[in-house]
Amino acid sequence: MARVRYGARTDAEITAARTKSAKLPDIWSTGVVAVWETDPDVVAAVLPPPLKPTERPLVRANISQVDLPGYPLGAGSVAVAAAHGDQEGWYPLVMPMTLERALIGGREVFGEPKKLGDVVVERDGLVVRASLARHGIAFVEVRGAVSGPLPLPEPTEKTDFYFKFLPGVDGTAFDADPVLVHCVRNEKVRKLEQVTGDVVLRESMYDPVADLPVRRIVEITIGEKTTDQKGRVVERVSAQALLPYIHQRYDDPQQILDGPPEGSV
Repeated sequence: MARVRYGARTDAEITAARTKSAKLPDIWSTGVVAVWETDPDVVAAVLPPPLKPTERPLVRANISQVDLPGYPLGAGSVAVAAAHGDQEGWYPLVMPMTLERALIGGREVFGEPKKLGDVVVERDGLVVRASLARHGIAFVEVRGAVSGPLPLPEPTEKTDFYFKFLPGVDGTAFDADPVLVHCVRNEKVRKLEQVTGDVVLRESMYDPVADLPVRRIVEITIGEKTTDQKGRVVERVSAQALLPYIHQRYDDPQQILDGPPEGSV
């Protein structure tokens, strides 16, 4: 009988897949990062417990083109500075990806708030433009000109916070208590330049980052970097405390409460 491709994989095939993914080479990306100060009460409003605001109300937009062999990827995020106990890091609100493969792994494994979208990083001489767009709206755009090289930072460790959960099959709450994930990234930079420019936030009902106004730009850079990442579950969190925030993950939160119509597949 011919191989049934939906059939069970062998132990050897599963082991080979795990080994291959564990030995990925460094994958470099070219990206624009913009950091700005916003209103403290806005940052506090978007953080689900047990996350807390940090001393500075910062927002970070990261917009990158990733040099994946065979299928280049556009990847981005908009995150706010946050703390979990003594650990400071970033809480991403939206992470547009241009490929389904990048979206699925991040959402299902780490609980990342990834969505399919358009990611643009353009450079013409010294002029730089980068944007994140969904539903035809470039809800974040960074524009400017390269003003000079910056010293390369030492390899550094950065932490992102995610909530991993499954909406309940009965249309209420979750199937189990959600978990808080610390995702630790080790970052190496091989090129970094300063950009003088501005950040434009456009109104979008699907990605309302315009609610995080730019009060003062801290920095804009363009650079080349590579990262690896490892996640770990640090605690289970209150389902009722997280429930008011799950709309952050979906364009239409009602879709996870309705369930499929009778007779549908």
